[in-house]
Amino acid sequence: MGVGVVDVHEAWKWYREHFSMDILMFDEEAVAELMLAHTDGKPRARHAILALNMEGGGGFEIWQHTEKKPEEIASEIVLGDLGINIGVLKTDDVEAAYKKYKASNLHLLGEISITPANVKHFFLKDPYNNIWEVKEHPSVFKKENAVNGGVFGTIIGVQNMEESLVVYRDILGFDDQVYDESGVFTDFAGIPGGHHEFRRVLLRHTDIKNGAFSSLFGKSEIELVQMIGGNPKGIYEGRIWGDPGFIHLCYDINDMDALREKAEKHGFPFTADSARAMDTFDMGDAAGNFAYIQAPEGTLIEFVETHKIPLIKKLGWYIDFRKRGNHPLPDWMLKLFRFKRVK
Repeated sequence: MGVGVVDVHEAWKWYREHFSMDILMFDEEAVAELMLAHTDGKPRARHAILALNMEGGGGFEIWQHTEKKPEEIASEIVLGDLGINIGVLKTDDVEAAYKKYKASNLHLLGEISITPANVKHFFLKDPYNNIWEVKEHPSVFKKENAVNGGVFGTIIGVQNMEESLVVYRDILGFDDQVYDESGVFTDFAGIPGGHHEFRRVLLRHTDIKNGAFSSLFGKSEIELVQMIGGNPKGIYEGRIWGDPGFIHLCYDINDMDALREKAEKHGFPFTADSARAMDTFDMGDAAGNFAYIQAPEGTLIEFVETHKIPLIKKLGWYIDFRKRGNHPLPDWMLKLFRFKRVK
C-alpha cells in the first residue's frame, strides 16, 4: 500500500516502532517520470521507502514529494469518500494488539467490535491522519514479537458499487463475495462519517497467488463501501498522486502482458506502463516492471512484476527472476529478509 507523507524518514520511524514495518526493501530518491496521467503532466521528484513486516502481509511504500510541497487534504476524510478510506492490518491476536496500542497512547477509534463476517477488529488513526483497521486473521508467515502483521487489505469508498466491482472482482480476481449488506453499522461508529447508512461488500480471493512474494504477502481482502443518500467527495480531487494519504494499492504479479490484455478487455487500460517505456525499471537495488490502472471511484492500483531484488546485499547476493522463472520464492529464502531489518 502506498502512503504519501510530508517527511518520509519520520513516518517510517513511526511505522517501524508501532506497526513493525522494519524490513527495508528499498530506500531511494528518483524522479517519477511515467506517472504523468496522475501528476498534472509533470515528472515529480520523490523519496520512497518500501518496508515489510516479517509476520506477513503486504508492505508500505512510504512516499514523499521532494521538489514540491506535499499538499495535505483540506478537510477530514469521512467514511464513504471516494478512494482508499482505510488501510487494513492483520493480527493473530486482536486483544493483544489493542492492549499494546492503548498502552502506547495511540489514537484508538473505539473499542474492539465485530464485523458482519463475525471477525474481531478495531480502528485507529496514525499521526498522519490515516485510519487503519486492525483485523484478526490467523495466518502468520514468521512469528515474531510484533502484535500485528502487514497489510491485509483496504476499505474503499465507491460511487457506484457495480461499476467498481468490475475492477476488484473481474480484474483483480477478488471473486468470493463474503457479504453484501446495507444499513447503519455499529462497528463503524467510531470512524468519522461512520454514522451514515452504507452498502458494504467484502471481497476475498479463492485462488492461490503465484507472485514472487506471495507466500509472505498471504491472503488479502477488499471491502467496498457506498454511502447511501450522502454526497461523498473525491479524496484526491485537487491534489495529485503522492500527496499525503493512501495513494495507491499495489499487487505482486507475474505476466504483465496477460494482465494488460485483461485490463483492456474490461475497459481499464494501463494509465502508466513501464514495460512499454523500457525493458526493466530500475528501483535502486531492485528492478522490474510496473503498471497502473484507475478504478471508477479514483483509486490507483499498481501492479509490480519483479525482475531483480537483493537478498543479502552486502554479499552481492541478488535474485534474478527472469532466470529462475515465474515462481514464488520459497519460504526459507523469504525468511532471509530478516537480515534487512532496521531498528
